[in-house]
Amino acid sequence: MPNIKSAIKRVKTSDESRAHNATVKSAMRTAVKNFEASVANNDVENAKAAYLTASSKLDKAARKGLIHKNVADRQKSRLAKKLNEVNA
Repeated sequence: MPNIKSAIKRVKTSDESRAHNATVKSAMRTAVKNFEASVANNDVENAKAAYLTASSKLDKAARKGLIHKNVADRQKSRLAKKLNEVNA
């Protein structure tokens, strides 16, 4: 445990940001899973809505630096591909 006041604050803020990042990342993963579940059930309308939500969450996570921009783009591309297969 740090003794210096600034180090104590740094530990506290890093713990808070780690907790926040975990919730954002979890919400992103849940959105992707919801989309994949809709695709598995061949539910086109819900899949479209879930795709918009998932892509938004992926973009936000990339913007915040939780995942790399290319990772977000790759995942969105794969989701779009799945959506197009269900749509056709």
